[in-house]
Amino acid sequence: MTDPDAPAGSGRNETREEQLDRNWMELIQELRVLQTGVQILAGFLLTLPFQDRFETLDDFQRNLYLVNVALAALTTAFILLPVSVHRRLFRKRLKATLVTSGDNITKIALSGVGALSVGTAALVFDVTAGRAAGLSAGAILLLVLIVLLVYVPLHLHRKARKSNG
Repeated sequence: MTDPDAPAGSGRNETREEQLDRNWMELIQELRVLQTGVQILAGFLLTLPFQDRFETLDDFQRNLYLVNVALAALTTAFILLPVSVHRRLFRKRLKATLVTSGDNITKIALSGVGALSVGTAALVFDVTAGRAAGLSAGAILLLVLIVLLVYVPLHLHRKARKSNG
């Protein structure tokens, strides 16, 4: 049976439940990609205190480091949250709630990965090339990420809506 709410010409012959299952699996795949990136950045950050040069960090650098560690931990928690929600909602016939909440949580996690990337780049540039370079690198990366993670998807969505009707 096809979904009566599916857009005409979508090319999919799936029920609402099949669509939700597919959406959930796509979401899980996206979370796996995010998780890998966060693990790499967090692993990098966790090795820094054990380097001799760590003792030479000034207060700004040490605070930026701690903010990055906190961001890595919080982002990891948000990446794990949809799995926890799934465990709590499993077999309760709340798949639509699960997919919608997972989508929203993943957007927050994606923002966390972006903020963590900006903070880590700013820290590395600050330590290796100075404060101005660190602030510049952080600002430039922030602008690039806003374009890539916010503007491009919104632009593509608007473009698709115009071409579909």
